[in-house]
Amino acid sequence: MTGPAAPRRILVVCLGNYCRSPLGGRILADLGGTAVEVRSAGLIDRWTQAHPEMTAAASALGYDLTGHRPQQVTPELIDWADLVLAMDHPVLEHLRDIAGPDLAARIRLYLDRDRDVPDPMGRPAAEFTACALLIEAGAANHLR
Repeated sequence: MTGPAAPRRILVVCLGNYCRSPLGGRILADLGGTAVEVRSAGLIDRWTQAHPEMTAAASALGYDLTGHRPQQVTPELIDWADLVLAMDHPVLEHLRDIAGPDLAARIRLYLDRDRDVPDPMGRPAAEFTACALLIEAGAANHLR
């Protein structure tokens, strides 16, 4: 008899771990429950919490980002993950460069059909809401 399967490890990455990847990570963790272990990171390390507009958009959908603390992606984080989800093509390419050929197969876009999750940074609150809805809708692609 075998024990329960280990949780699937998912890493969600955007530019700054400030808007898109914190929400993607939170949604996947909340919906995936014990079947997943989720972390999020960014290509750059600049902020100390999630963006206030994304925190508000997340809250309106029932997700809590108030405890989020951004972190920068590392080769070790990529190695930790079974699946690495990039929010857009530039992030995807950068992650493939960091990971190298051995880990590149673990990395793909968050959305299906080769689509980017648009970065709402610097845009009106409605853009954060639209982004949050897109991220929420895409989560099912990564949960078994």
